[in-house]
Amino acid sequence: MRVAIAAALALCLAACAPHYPTTMPSTPGAAPEPSVAPAPVPAPGPAPQRSPIPKPQVAARDACGAADLQRLVGRPRTEIPIPINPNRQRVACTTCPVTEEFVPDRLNFFFDAETGRIRQIRCG
Repeated sequence: MRVAIAAALALCLAACAPHYPTTMPSTPGAAPEPSVAPAPVPAPGPAPQRSPIPKPQVAARDACGAADLQRLVGRPRTEIPIPINPNRQRVACTTCPVTEEFVPDRLNFFFDAETGRIRQIRCG
């Protein structure tokens, strides 16, 4: 009777035990090889073609009209025209702190604080 119980117990344990490969690794300490074949790696497809970056148009660069006022560079700051919309024009000295946000349609006049001469006119 003990032999029958031992045999039944051995069958139950064998059924519940994880299945390992029946061959041992050839080198000690090496991991057993997996019994499932790895999934095939798909071949990479062709690289997507990128369209060239369009060049910005001149109108976008001069949204504030700075190109028309470049004639004032080197002139006294008193010749800066009075703005129609003060929210879209800024006057500051070249050494004065100004905010760094870029507003494309804002006209900026920068003058030299010592001489009072306009040094730069640009959008932003």
